[in-house]
Amino acid sequence: MTRMRRITIASLVLLLTACGGEPQDTALPPLPKLDTLVVKADGLAEGSAWEGVVEAVQQADLSAQTAGRVVGIEVDVNDRVGAGAMLVRISDVEQKAGADAARAQLRSADAAATEADATYTRFGALASKQLVSRLQLDQMKAARDAAVATRDAARAQLAQALQQSDYTVVRAPFAGIISARRVEPGESVAPGQPLVSLYAPGGLRIEVQVPQSESEAIRAATKARVVLADGRGIDAATVTVFPAADPLTHSVSVRVGLPALDNAPRPGATARVVFPIKVATGAMRVPRSALVQRGELSGVYVIVGNRLSLRQLRLGHPVGDDVEVIAGLHSGDTLVLDPVAATQALAAQRKAVGAGND
Repeated sequence: MTRMRRITIASLVLLLTACGGEPQDTALPPLPKLDTLVVKADGLAEGSAWEGVVEAVQQADLSAQTAGRVVGIEVDVNDRVGAGAMLVRISDVEQKAGADAARAQLRSADAAATEADATYTRFGALASKQLVSRLQLDQMKAARDAAVATRDAARAQLAQALQQSDYTVVRAPFAGIISARRVEPGESVAPGQPLVSLYAPGGLRIEVQVPQSESEAIRAATKARVVLADGRGIDAATVTVFPAADPLTHSVSVRVGLPALDNAPRPGATARVVFPIKVATGAMRVPRSALVQRGELSGVYVIVGNRLSLRQLRLGHPVGDDVEVIAGLHSGDTLVLDPVAATQALAAQRKAVGAGND
């Protein structure tokens, strides 16, 4: 290769490097003063957290206990009802007919028992005068006992028929809120078919599964902090650690009772239970006010040198005014607290660069 050719190749390499390289920060105008925050990962968290589901301490799924057709539903979802309130009415034609038949059988059995008792009494008087044999007296006694047993059976059948008639009206076993309605008027129902569900809002709890290695520390702590889905944090009213571990998962159940709340969460809502035991973690938190939302994507503006860039984040659960960051940030990153000011600063930089290129 000639010396002239080597010089030409070197010149081309330098030219391509100059054209394709990143522009230096010194080429950008300085950023205005922005409120920033240096993100730091927690070296040791103040507690260990597990996810759970809110459930009512007192809840009931009411099912049909007799067959029939639904003729009336007195409640709907979210209705508050008192103890004993009528919820569902089922047709009772067959049940009333069965009760009437049982009453008739009881009257017949009662009459037969009365007659058998009178006969036995007469035979007893005759036996005392030795006018009838001992065998005849024993037969009359057996007939009386059988008639009394038949009367008792008829009385039990009447009670069963009346109970079936009572089953046609479904009432609330306690005061609460209707959480589900599973039938409509006109539907035919069979015993065991779900009708409505309700729960008492006064008592709520969360049950979580924790590793058995940490169950003793939680048992010793005897307290917990509950972070609801809306970001509210409340102290648990009670903490109950189950005495035995699950033989399959080797986890221990912990039941956390919630105090009475004005705006209580609904059963089925998720919540996080934080127990005050020290655990190592690399979790980071950022203020929710610093987040930039682009559709379903969340991010923050990060400053690197003299540059502003929008960093996409994967977020966890809210914690008060902050939110956990699962991925997208590193310890030591500097983020802008005011996304509007960051957007304006970025636009100003781009405008200045565009004016300099003209």
